[in-house]
Amino acid sequence: MRLFKRKRSKDVAKDRLKILLISDRVSCSPEMMEMIKSDIAKVISKYMKIDAGNMDIQISKTSAKGGRGTKPTLYANIPILDLNKG
Repeated sequence: MRLFKRKRSKDVAKDRLKILLISDRVSCSPEMMEMIKSDIAKVISKYMKIDAGNMDIQISKTSAKGGRGTKPTLYANIPILDLNKG
C-alpha cells in the first residue's frame, strides 16, 4: 500500500530544496509556498480525494503576452485518488 508508506528522508530533503529554489526565483518565501500548497490541498480535498503528500506546486516566471517581460505562473501537479469525495 503506497498510501501508507512514509517518504524517505532524501525525498523530503529534495522536496524542501525544490521549494527553496523555486521560492528564491520568484521572491516567495518557503513558508508562503507551504501555505499555498496547504490551502490548495484543503480546497481540492472538499471535492475529490487527492494524494496531498505527493503534490507538486511550483511558481515560475513565464513570458508575458505581447513580449512585455515576465510574470509569475503557478503550476500544480496533484495526484487524484478518487473523483468521488465519498
